Amino acid sequence: MSIIDKEVKSECTVCGAPTTHHFLTLKGKDYRRCEKCRATLLDPAHWLLPEEEFKLYRKHNNDSTDRGYQKFLSKLAKPLLAKLVPSQNGLDYGCGPGPVLAEILTDAGHQMSLFDPFFYPDKSVLEKTYDFITCTESIEHFHRPAEEFARFNQMLRYGGWLGIMTCFQTDDDRFSSWHYRRDPTHVTFYRETTLRYIAAKFGWSCEIPVKDVALMQKR
Repeated sequence: MSIIDKEVKSECTVCGAPTTHHFLTLKGKDYRRCEKCRATLLDPAHWLLPEEEFKLYRKHNNDSTDRGYQKFLSKLAKPLLAKLVPSQNGLDYGCGPGPVLAEILTDAGHQMSLFDPFFYPDKSVLEKTYDFITCTESIEHFHRPAEEFARFNQMLRYGGWLGIMTCFQTDDDRFSSWHYRRDPTHVTFYRETTLRYIAAKFGWSCEIPVKDVALMQKR
């Protein structure tokens, strides 16, 4: 594995830094690193076409009766619910074909809207504001994360919460064999420090209640 050794005149899609660096090349795919926010980025030349992405997403089996999947989502749902007052309005952003998290939060007494560019593409929900937004296993798919986080900031009411779940990148030595990297729809990889950087940029607080989960509050 090569070290970071070559500056690339390419803006960081996560934080907007003007340059990134070549991080490594694996099986013909180039990865870049932002030294400001520490995100790792798959070069856009290797992104899938939308129809290729959709074909893979249709294979996802997000079954609301799957207790294992419910337990997985509870990593975010449980600490988020502890922050919310009763009967709030939420948006499950990037909910996929089976909005299981939205069902969990609805059962807890909240009103949920759904958005997913492939499965729930109603953009009118993006014109509203919310008490909280959830985004589970989605930000790693974002081609332009900076724009998405700016949208979250616009949609969140003051005091509102953004709940994120993604597999945090840790040691660079493990990146080449990391299962998360091998998913061809994953193009952006975040460290805990990356998410704290994003939160600070917008003036949000940021808590990491459990591994791979971040709760950010718009103050």
